[in-house]
Amino acid sequence: MSFSTHVLNAVTGLPAEGLRVRLEHGGRVLAEGRTDADGRISGWEPGAGVHRVVFDTGGYLPETFYPEVVIAFTVTDPARHHHVPLLLSPYAYSTYRGS
Repeated sequence: MSFSTHVLNAVTGLPAEGLRVRLEHGGRVLAEGRTDADGRISGWEPGAGVHRVVFDTGGYLPETFYPEVVIAFTVTDPARHHHVPLLLSPYAYSTYRGS
C-alpha cells in the first residue's frame, strides 16, 4: 500500500511547493516531509486503519484562515494506492479520494 498527495494553490494556480505534511496513525507520526516542486509527496506506506494527513497550511499561506488542514481517511485495503489531493486557498480548501 502506498500513499500520495498533491497540493495545488488555488489562488496562483500553481503547485504548493515546500508545504510541510505529516502522516499520522494512532497518535504516532509515520512520515513527514515537504511537497516537491510539483506540490507532491509520494511513497509513504501507512498500512491498514484510520490515518490522518496533516498539512501545515499556515506555514505556507501566512494569511490563511485555516492554519492547519487535517484529513482523516481509512485504509481498508492495504494493497491499494491511496491518493489524497488538496486544493488550497486562504479561505477555503477541498479534497477528494484520488486515484
